[in-house]
Amino acid sequence: MLTVDFGKLPVGPGVRVLDLGCGGGRHAFEVLRRGADVVAFDQDAAELEGVASMFAAMDKAGEVPPEATAETVTGDALAMPFPDASFDRVIAAEVLEHIPDDMAAMRELYRVLKPGGRAAITVPSFLPERICWALSEAYHTAPGGHVRIYTLAELSAKLKATGFSVGPHHHAHGLHSPYWWIKCAVGVNDDDHPLAKAYHELLVWDIMKRPAATRIAEAVLNPLIGKSVVVYVRKPA
Repeated sequence: MLTVDFGKLPVGPGVRVLDLGCGGGRHAFEVLRRGADVVAFDQDAAELEGVASMFAAMDKAGEVPPEATAETVTGDALAMPFPDASFDRVIAAEVLEHIPDDMAAMRELYRVLKPGGRAAITVPSFLPERICWALSEAYHTAPGGHVRIYTLAELSAKLKATGFSVGPHHHAHGLHSPYWWIKCAVGVNDDDHPLAKAYHELLVWDIMKRPAATRIAEAVLNPLIGKSVVVYVRKPA
């Protein structure tokens, strides 16, 4: 399930990409499939072990173009172990809302991006996230959880203050917001609740089958209740 639109953030052979706060690696895997060189970066070493295993499995299955490379690096988003201007592209998907000093993370992102390079920044959208916070304190007070709710205006202003040229944006995962509202209402850790379980099965079916009906529904819902907002930025040359 991709949040970033790679039509708006083109990657391919010869392009070096940082997946900042990669988590399970969903965007890093797509970058690798497209033939780019990807660095999956996260502070969770255990999660990166799974990402590295998937990289190896993809290579064994013939899914990796011969010119593409992949590696995992453990570290802190506020002090990344990369030289200035190391990457042509940076993806930061659902990361900044976890970091108290988000502008320090933006400055690090700016530092490691090459002049003229592009980045995709995704955070939870204001309205769906505000509803989640209202329904459940546990949703946002768990250790490592979300520390703020962004408006698009705030996110754009902070990125501009960092030095980025802010480009287009879009919303994603409109079908996922009701799932999280259900989870927050019945208990964020209650995966076995009948409503949460049934909706989760619907989402898995949608991801696997991608039927036309749900694609149309999500296209309609995204601008209204898309779970994530994606902003595309550029570091001036």
